[in-house]
Amino acid sequence: MIDGGQLDRAGRRVSLRPVDDDNWRAVADVAPRDDQRRFVAALGARYLLLSIHSEVWTSLAVYADETVVGHVMWGVDDDGSHWIGGMLIDAAEQNRGVGRATVRTLAAWLAARDGNPPVRLSYHPDNTHAAALYEALGFRPTGAMDDDELITERIPTP
Repeated sequence: MIDGGQLDRAGRRVSLRPVDDDNWRAVADVAPRDDQRRFVAALGARYLLLSIHSEVWTSLAVYADETVVGHVMWGVDDDGSHWIGGMLIDAAEQNRGVGRATVRTLAAWLAARDGNPPVRLSYHPDNTHAAALYEALGFRPTGAMDDDELITERIPTP
């Protein structure tokens, strides 16, 4: 379990846990709001399959206290950078600070790994909500693109 001590706006502790036999169905059923589906998968199941069939990504269940509320995955690129991807917070759980707590927790955990690797993520430029969240959390555009997404890197604060 990855627990950075982050709370959502309701005071629930947000933690990231391995996807296992007990929680995979709840993770697979996570669904965003309809207006977000042009930016993210329609269900967490797509990201779970990507993790299973890829050597790059590892899926994690996002919990608020003891309830699965989302999915996020992480991976390591060939250059050693660590990536956050496939974040999906269930529509019923949005606007409660869960996404913010998830990114803070995972970014800190990734940055603390051996060698203090750069932490990156990408998002579609039209996804203004994601852009605002990631910028507020210290992610800045690198100037590079991955397909149609902007690549950002977390700039650690002193």
